[in-house]
Amino acid sequence: MVETKGKTLLVFGGSGLVGMDILRQALANPAVTKVVAPTRRPLPVSVTHYAHLENPQVDFSELPDDAPWWRADAALCALGTTLKQAGSKAAFRLVDREYVCAAARLSLRAGTRTFVLNSAVGASARSGSFYLRVKGEVEHDLGAMDFRSLTLVRPSILDGGPRPDDRPGEVMGLLISRTFKPLIPKRLRAVKTSDVAAAMLQAALTAPVGQQVIESNAITRQR
Repeated sequence: MVETKGKTLLVFGGSGLVGMDILRQALANPAVTKVVAPTRRPLPVSVTHYAHLENPQVDFSELPDDAPWWRADAALCALGTTLKQAGSKAAFRLVDREYVCAAARLSLRAGTRTFVLNSAVGASARSGSFYLRVKGEVEHDLGAMDFRSLTLVRPSILDGGPRPDDRPGEVMGLLISRTFKPLIPKRLRAVKTSDVAAAMLQAALTAPVGQQVIESNAITRQR
């Protein structure tokens, strides 16, 4: 049996839907004794009332390279934005690739040897889709780092309730996925954010050696 007691987890992107589900599940898990969730703005009181949550406010363009919380048993990353939110392809790449890789490098340098990424179905550095190409580039970058355990989780459309930001394309895709579910291939069906979070948390706690990819249709089976 894999020993999972007393784990310290580092969570990036804790203010998003997947990130918030990761925090809720991790904070309720008896195997986790400390969670550090660096964010730009303070997290809501629904999670900050937990005594074992640390929520440092950071600027992801100037991350503190000497913070003691970089060292953890595992880092989970759900950082991400949209082209509309970012305003340009360069700004999107900055958040979804550069910020993610910067956090990964600093975590690894501090001794965090397990990293779990929330990526996307179809991610490929050779994709014709800019979004999927960036996701693939991030996966490639992380794969070149010396993590003992690297897990890439590739969900399809996320089903996690209303978002704080406007994403009409995602809303339409979710509606289509729900309406025509029997006709849609399993790997492209909508997946609950809570299931994505559960798959990521399990990977963080069990820390399988090497690199593994969890495709969207396998996410619910990881629970």
